[in-house]
Amino acid sequence: MNFKLVNAMQNSTQEIWFVTGSQHLYGEETLRTVADNSRQVVAGLNEANRLPVEVVFKSVVTTADSIVQVFRDANNAPECIGVVCWMHTFSPAKMWIAGLSVLDKPMAHLHTQFNRDLPWSTIDMDFMNLNQAAHGDREFGFICTRMRKPRKVVVGHWQDEDVHARLASWTRAAIGAAEMRSLKVVRFGDNMRQVAVTEGDKVEAQMKFGLEVNTYGVGDLVQHIENVSDAAATQLAAEYDSLYRVADSMQPNGPQRDSLVYAARVEIGLRSILDEIGARAFTDTFEDLHGLDQLPGMPVQRLMADGYGFAGEGDWKTAALVRVAKAMARGMEGGTSFMEDYTYHFHPDGHRVLGAHMLEICPSIANGKPTCEIHPLGIGGKSDPVRLVFTAPPGPAINVAMLDMGDRFRMLVNEVDAVAPEHPLPNLPVASALWAPRPDLKTAAAAWIYAGGPHHTVFSQSLTSETIEDFAEMMDVECLFIDGDTHLRSFKQQL
Repeated sequence: MNFKLVNAMQNSTQEIWFVTGSQHLYGEETLRTVADNSRQVVAGLNEANRLPVEVVFKSVVTTADSIVQVFRDANNAPECIGVVCWMHTFSPAKMWIAGLSVLDKPMAHLHTQFNRDLPWSTIDMDFMNLNQAAHGDREFGFICTRMRKPRKVVVGHWQDEDVHARLASWTRAAIGAAEMRSLKVVRFGDNMRQVAVTEGDKVEAQMKFGLEVNTYGVGDLVQHIENVSDAAATQLAAEYDSLYRVADSMQPNGPQRDSLVYAARVEIGLRSILDEIGARAFTDTFEDLHGLDQLPGMPVQRLMADGYGFAGEGDWKTAALVRVAKAMARGMEGGTSFMEDYTYHFHPDGHRVLGAHMLEICPSIANGKPTCEIHPLGIGGKSDPVRLVFTAPPGPAINVAMLDMGDRFRMLVNEVDAVAPEHPLPNLPVASALWAPRPDLKTAAAAWIYAGGPHHTVFSQSLTSETIEDFAEMMDVECLFIDGDTHLRSFKQQL
């Protein structure tokens, strides 16, 4: 079981609205049945306990005006993060045009039927008129396609686990979209000098995604760190003693205890300034540490474990993506972390990638209780930093990245399989994950490089590529997938 800190950023106020389409042609009794069936469908979705937020039945809409009104209400309701539509009966699609034109929340189209089975011995025209989703949803689908309306189509009976899983994926993507549109990212210092891929157009990103990216001086952070009391730092360091396997040198009365207390001071200071700004993601760089005694290692790891986004060397795009991924993955098994492809294992028996970073890998992906250690860091010119050391557990995972192509943003997803290290790593001084990319390292790495993929990613053992696909479609951003079906020739043609 993964060792996790509690995610303090959960939000139970979000909800999905459920809207059913019909028309007045069938009479009031049929419409009452449609509404009652819709409420049972919504209750069933909630009782399945697969969706991360509550589904709320809003109405059966039968006119263009009622459709416009419910979609405008959805737009104006901050708690509503998306809308599920279902055509229980036939609902002429021209009356949906005005409403679909104004809807700016994510939409899923549930193509289902209230009855799972045909009532073979009793089926009559009344049943046929009531249960017309088979062609009612096709009418709705046509107008969505004609209007180029982005949506996710989920097909199957509303009680099926597969339907619940696919709606849950879409719902998590809607959580991510809502998070991205309100996210503030703090940059402590600028990007690492001379590095290209971590750069990007922050104005275009705000126009496209809604996130705000602003720089704050390292001196502002240092002031918050200096304002932390000795008592508060000492108390947090004592909590570390109970949470982690702290190295002997940093035990109480150990020669490096002051370094642990300083890490606690930095953590409290970081939380203070981020909360003051209202930011849920941040970056720093080892080239701009003026006023800091050590590069933040464990403080960053612990903030990530609490749901904050982070990326090193000023990489604000990945920092935002880490936060969004954590919001989407809340309540799920597994963890999500900032990651970097660091070095390869090219043994003929199996190619592997060792992912790590100088310090900042999130303990939400730890396989067991992390150790708290201190080791030399050959860059940055500061004192040796404290960090949590661990390895990730085996299992399926994804690596996700976002890059600025100049004329557009691009997302990349590589499905991978995390594996246990074949041998101990006694001298590795950082947290790490070892994985085999799909379909294989040679194909995956070449495809990633052809696509311009960055070296920084979001590594998640919680999310799937389907959720990232849903998210990318909601944000109207290009997304490429490298998986077990990838062939370089077709991938290059896709590019």
